[in-house]
Amino acid sequence: MTFAFAAAGTGGHIFPALAVAEALVAQGVSRDDIVFFGGDRLEARVVPEAGYELIKLPLRGLERRITTSNLAIPGMVRKAASVVATELAQRQATALLAFGGYVTVPTVWGARRAKVTAMLHEQNAVPGLANRLMARFSKEVFVAFDEAAGTLKGATVVGNPLRPAFDHFDRDSLRSDGRKRYGIDGSAFVVGILGGSQGAAVLNATATSLAGSLGEGAALLHLTGRAKADEVSAIAADNDRWVVIGFEPDMEHFYAACDLVVSRAGALTMSEVAATTSPAIVVPYAAGTAGHQAANA
Repeated sequence: MTFAFAAAGTGGHIFPALAVAEALVAQGVSRDDIVFFGGDRLEARVVPEAGYELIKLPLRGLERRITTSNLAIPGMVRKAASVVATELAQRQATALLAFGGYVTVPTVWGARRAKVTAMLHEQNAVPGLANRLMARFSKEVFVAFDEAAGTLKGATVVGNPLRPAFDHFDRDSLRSDGRKRYGIDGSAFVVGILGGSQGAAVLNATATSLAGSLGEGAALLHLTGRAKADEVSAIAADNDRWVVIGFEPDMEHFYAACDLVVSRAGALTMSEVAATTSPAIVVPYAAGTAGHQAANA
């Protein structure tokens, strides 16, 4: 008996899937009976680190502009769906739960070919293209926001799955350890800059500007995204009140350490901010698909 997940690209897709997988493990399901379908992006590192098998599909995302490179996508989707169907059939999978993004179409298609129950979860207030396309082919559709339920008919509102650490988040009990984790003075007023798992260029630039004018007793905890961590760390090297981290797998420590969070409006970030009741200034990504971050905020 195997439970399959499809999640790729960004933390907003991947970490809710991992949270559901961890819930299954907590109920007695072996990690060996859980498999993920994805690609070569963030999931290629964090899924195996969490102890799960990742099957990489021969696929990439659709470019949102007219380009000849998109002509290869249908063939990739067909090939990936065949891989999924074969893997699910061989493993006698019980169900597949897809979390949106470019892996959703071939995994739901492959599940149908293998006669395996396919389900979807939509994290954003505005459903993505893949989930809109595949909702009709899925037995169950779950959404995080009421607004999404209005688009995906028959969907059940369940919120965004979060790791167990957020279920009983207690800032007071975590704050001291969180500050020590990042080497921040326990009495400082800490502003956290958070651009999501991939970072955000405009927030990184804002942090660079802000760090030069920090008032006495203030500190900056800056999650840059791995791609920019070295670059920003070099700039921050001479400022002991500017702490730079590329990636944080256990985000409860980040929120506990901060007095104020400045962030993008990704669905998972908004759910974590709400769960931790963190004071926040939210800067939606204006170029996001269909204005989904503004809707999330």
